[in-house]
Amino acid sequence: MQIILKKKPKNPRIISGFPGFGLVGTIATEFLIDHLKVEQIGKITVEEMPAVVAIHNSKIVDPFGIFYDKKYNIVIVHAIVPTQGFEWKLADFIMELATKLQTKELISLEGLAGSNPEEFKTFFYTKDKNRAEKVKKAGFEPLKDGIIMGVAGAILMKSDSVPLTCIFSETHTNLPDSKAAAKIIEGLDKYLGLKVNYEPLMQQAETFEKKLQNLLKKGAEATELSEKKRMSYVG
Repeated sequence: MQIILKKKPKNPRIISGFPGFGLVGTIATEFLIDHLKVEQIGKITVEEMPAVVAIHNSKIVDPFGIFYDKKYNIVIVHAIVPTQGFEWKLADFIMELATKLQTKELISLEGLAGSNPEEFKTFFYTKDKNRAEKVKKAGFEPLKDGIIMGVAGAILMKSDSVPLTCIFSETHTNLPDSKAAAKIIEGLDKYLGLKVNYEPLMQQAETFEKKLQNLLKKGAEATELSEKKRMSYVG
């Protein structure tokens, strides 16, 4: 497992999104990549995982891509494959990336189980009081109780040396939830001043969800096939 970087921006914000509950983090980072002027500057390679590469619009989509927007000095870490069993290692690499680039803020995006299907509340967690006030003004509520799992949970546990802000959106399904992701984009736009219109995400929800569902399905199938082959060698 290693980080490969073609460029090393100085003091950027880093926004990370991994396939978690409702795929909120993956959908939100996918949307940012599509609507900001980004270039791919690197990737995280995980040789212990099955060799899976997606192709979309005749272009290779890395399982863990690293993108950069120069205008806003933002690095986006975008993941499209299941991360079960590698959460701690990936969190270590996010910490390594944040340290290497001397990030001014690491923003981790994730979904939370919501109780009311009609609501998509958004929450945040940070230890920094000044940053907390800014995030509140963007429309996020402080998270007082919740269970955070996956890479986002591991990042929370390992973030003592990095300025971390976690942002969550309620979702009511374990399937891809673009509405929940749109609420995160809406708040991020206010918080960071990105001038990104989240409305297309609402309108293109079905397209986004089908695309990501297909990518994740292929990744899961490749993982299962790889495991079957490994067991046949052992047997």
